[in-house]
Amino acid sequence: MSSYEFPFNERIRTLLRLEDLFSKVLLNVDAGHQHNHHSALISLLQMLDIIDRADLKMDLVQELDRQRLAMQNLRGNPVIAEAVLDKILKQIGACSTTLRSDSLKLGQHLRENEWLMSIKQRVNIPGGVCQFDLPSYHHWLNLESTRRKQDFDGWLTKLMPMYDAIKTILHILRGSGAASKHHADRGFFQQMLGGAKPAQMLIIQMDDDCPCFPEVSANKYAINVRFNGLDFVQKPRQCDHAIDFTMTLCNL
Repeated sequence: MSSYEFPFNERIRTLLRLEDLFSKVLLNVDAGHQHNHHSALISLLQMLDIIDRADLKMDLVQELDRQRLAMQNLRGNPVIAEAVLDKILKQIGACSTTLRSDSLKLGQHLRENEWLMSIKQRVNIPGGVCQFDLPSYHHWLNLESTRRKQDFDGWLTKLMPMYDAIKTILHILRGSGAASKHHADRGFFQQMLGGAKPAQMLIIQMDDDCPCFPEVSANKYAINVRFNGLDFVQKPRQCDHAIDFTMTLCNL
């Protein structure tokens, strides 16, 4: 099944973007080739741009505390598995404790690295990190893979608590909704929204062989889903046939 996630607010967008960038960093670091490590470093610096926009640490701690309280209130519920609940509470507690224990702003150790910041100043320039622009960076890329991995370990260690907290929060969010099957006539679907607690993310799942992809627009009153086809030349166009899909509305 192909899965598409659509966040409904900036806070969830930020968490999803950081999760995506962090997973790319880890994948490319493990791959080991200098081109992979270049991609990993670019993603790492992009993460720093996102972290700088808000007090992310405080937002994460507050959300973890809120989820811990909500989970504790589930104790004694006969439909809740106590072992699973205890595991989630343990994860939440560990993430919260680690984030609180570091008094520095997230990513501060990277900002204080003048060499990394010199690279960051040039990564948005097309071709701006060529060897004649940054010979010191070219030298680093030609070091042994094990040495570069050691550097990444140092850069990532203080960011791992953030990543663990993001994974925990998004895991809870993704599991908070019930999936339901739907049918879109001529590539369009609309669902009215109600209730005092608005959804924070929508997940759409489709068969892998479906030739269309979804685009979502939503407000507090309704969700509109358009399924578009793509020929990789023209602009995407709305499908003119029926689409079956599964939709999950998620809310923390």
